[in-house]
Amino acid sequence: MSPTPVDIRPLRADAARNRARVLEAARELMGARGVEVGMEEIARQAGVGVGTVYRHFPNKEALISALAEDRFARIAAVLTEALEDPDPWHGFETMMRRTAEIHVADRALSEVMRNHGDAMQAAAEKYGVPELNERLIERCKAAGAIREEVHHGDIPMIMCGVGIATCSAAGRLAGEDGWKRYLEYVLEGMRAG
Repeated sequence: MSPTPVDIRPLRADAARNRARVLEAARELMGARGVEVGMEEIARQAGVGVGTVYRHFPNKEALISALAEDRFARIAAVLTEALEDPDPWHGFETMMRRTAEIHVADRALSEVMRNHGDAMQAAAEKYGVPELNERLIERCKAAGAIREEVHHGDIPMIMCGVGIATCSAAGRLAGEDGWKRYLEYVLEGMRAG
């Protein structure tokens, strides 16, 4: 007997809206208080029933994975745009600034997700972020726009540094926009010439 095919249909509009509301509530609450926030509280914040939360995310790990996927889908879109920029260095600079903005906007959630490296790695790979990042670096090298020793693995490390620094005492000492200065120093150090 052959297995019954699974019917995979897109979410109805109301279900998609509810899912997005749950993710936004989880991002906000977990960002403020960590992963110990209960699913019931996330449901209240989202304005949906707890059953709706569990229908989309059967457990906390599934919710954290979805948050990671949401972040890396946005980062993949930024990387794709950067690869389409006719000026490789401009595309790279823009990507670095926009990706840093994503991390800083979710700064507290960045701290929470730092302890869920497997979910982060899986989400990055799902959206092809490592490959897109490598293509962008190689494109800049071919154009002579970036230093030869820059490695594609440097980018996630820099972005983690930006995200973590904004949550730390040192980040607070640097001021609200201190991360922007830090990023400019890093970009200047990466630029060829």
